[in-house]
Amino acid sequence: MISISSYKGHSLFALLLALMFFYNPLLIALTFIGANIPDFDHKFKKEHVYKLIILGLIVFISLYILKLPYFIGLIIIFLGVTFYFSEHRSFTHSIFGVLVLTSAVALILIWGYELVVVFTVLNNSYIIFAVLIALLSFLFLNKKLLLVFLPIFFVSLFLMPNLKLGYIEIVLALFLGLFSHIVLDSFTPSGIKIFAPLSSKKVYKRFGLISIFLLVILAIGYRLPILFKIFEQYVYMVFLTFH
Repeated sequence: MISISSYKGHSLFALLLALMFFYNPLLIALTFIGANIPDFDHKFKKEHVYKLIILGLIVFISLYILKLPYFIGLIIIFLGVTFYFSEHRSFTHSIFGVLVLTSAVALILIWGYELVVVFTVLNNSYIIFAVLIALLSFLFLNKKLLLVFLPIFFVSLFLMPNLKLGYIEIVLALFLGLFSHIVLDSFTPSGIKIFAPLSSKKVYKRFGLISIFLLVILAIGYRLPILFKIFEQYVYMVFLTFH
């Protein structure tokens, strides 16, 4: 039986939400990864946090020596430090934490993409983002999830190649994944400090139920243009059939 607060539960819930909003495998992958980010504030993941800080230092020093924009390294260090000083289910499990983590990870992806485009001969944005997202998965997914995620991710890229990907969509996908994590954790007996660090007030399953309801409504609204277009094509085909 899978615990609702386990990484499996968070991953499955995020995947379900992602499929409600997106069909682009890159965005689905980002939502999936995002759902696994907040728990880096857990004590048993401190070793990974140290690695994150060291990676940031290496990236920062390397880019600085090469006289390239080194902000990516600073953001990675910032992420590591944030997780290091955050208590479990506190800042990283709050709405402010979700916004900060979404911004930080999105900047890593976007600045990474800009670096590759400007300083290399590669110009296929879909492939570049796919590689960057795959690298991101090594940072935030555990080994068990990676064994499942990577094969499915690359197969989906083969089946749905060359889809467009915008910066706003990247932010939305990451936010959805991170937000899904705190929604699911609100169903646990300990709840979540939704406004940490400004307030220690906790919210519980009522917040989770309302959030899920709102997410479903938003998903329907987000999909309406596509649904309307499908309906329009169906009506047109019926019209042609009888005329």
